[in-house]
Amino acid sequence: MKSNRPTRRNLLTGRFMDEQPTIHISSAVVSVLPQRCEHVSQLLSEISGVEVHHRSASKIVIVIEGPDSGVLGGTLAEIASLSGVLSANMVFEQRLADLGT
Repeated sequence: MKSNRPTRRNLLTGRFMDEQPTIHISSAVVSVLPQRCEHVSQLLSEISGVEVHHRSASKIVIVIEGPDSGVLGGTLAEIASLSGVLSANMVFEQRLADLGT
């Protein structure tokens, strides 16, 4: 039987069982070596929850979507470790209630 009492994890993360699921959306700027921009852009488009929205010679603007901030941060860390990436910086994050869409 599942208890309705909040767990320590619920308290630490601010999530409680009766809350609606959420979606976190973040925009980020990825700085890349100009000669690797096309390759990095292709890799980014293959990562689950990542969309490439704009690209210049050395910068790529992306949107990351996930169930919580931890997933967004993990995805951003993964991106930062790609070959040819100089930096990956989150610009904005929005938390939305999951509307089931």
